[in-house]
Parts: sequence; C-alpha cells; structure tokens
Amino acid sequence: MKSFDYVIKDELGIHARPAGILVKKLQGVKSSVMIAVKAKEKSADAKRLMAVMKMAVKQGDTVTVTIEGEDEESAAPEIEQFFKENF
Repeated sequence: MKSFDYVIKDELGIHARPAGILVKKLQGVKSSVMIAVKAKEKSADAKRLMAVMKMAVKQGDTVTVTIEGEDEESAAPEIEQFFKENF
C-alpha cells in the first residue's frame, strides 16, 4: 500500500473538470485508489466521478490518497504528480 497527503491549492477545490480528468487517468490503474479528507471524515473511490464530486473537497483541505494493488509502485508517483499539476 502506498499513500500520500496533499493540500488542495486550486481555489475551486476538486471541481468537475479536473475530477473527470482524474477519473479518466485512473482508468488505466489496476490498483484500487481511495481519496479521503480527514477533517470531513469522508472517503471515496477515486475511480468514480460522482463519489469524488460528493466529497466536496475545497481549497486548503488535506486529502490522503491511498493506492493498493498490483501496480501501486508505479501508479503512486504518477498520481501524486497529477495532484500537484491539477489541484
């Protein structure tokens, strides 16, 4: 299992457009990918657009992304880089 924390910097938080891009990117990942916001005590399957949108992640929220499965070693750095570039 691999995980990382990331503070959302985008002023709109995780909104529809980048959430859709995230879900599309994760389609090629075999591992399960979960996103959690500790302050809100919520978590969701990051491969499901509506689940990510329901999290209502705002600017300043710290999210924990957990990757677990057969390709976690290669997927984790790519997903972390995606967060840095898009959120």
